[in-house]
Amino acid sequence: MHEVYHPRRRSIPHTFEDRIEAEKTRLETQVARLRDGPKKDELLRNIRQLETAARLNEWLSSPGLQPPKNFKPDPSPG
Repeated sequence: MHEVYHPRRRSIPHTFEDRIEAEKTRLETQVARLRDGPKKDELLRNIRQLETAARLNEWLSSPGLQPPKNFKPDPSPG
């Protein structure tokens, strides 16, 4: 009996940061192939959203995260 050869699949990114970067790279590859137009604009917007998500995640994950200076928690009912 012959064994069926399956090529190795690329490893799947595991962390949130890895998934964001992988998706951003995929979209950038698509953008490079497109002419100006609505589809390209949409992909560029998605790339900017991914960049924002990465920055927010970095900030939220930072050890020195501080609440905003003007933060006032809602008073507890009761």
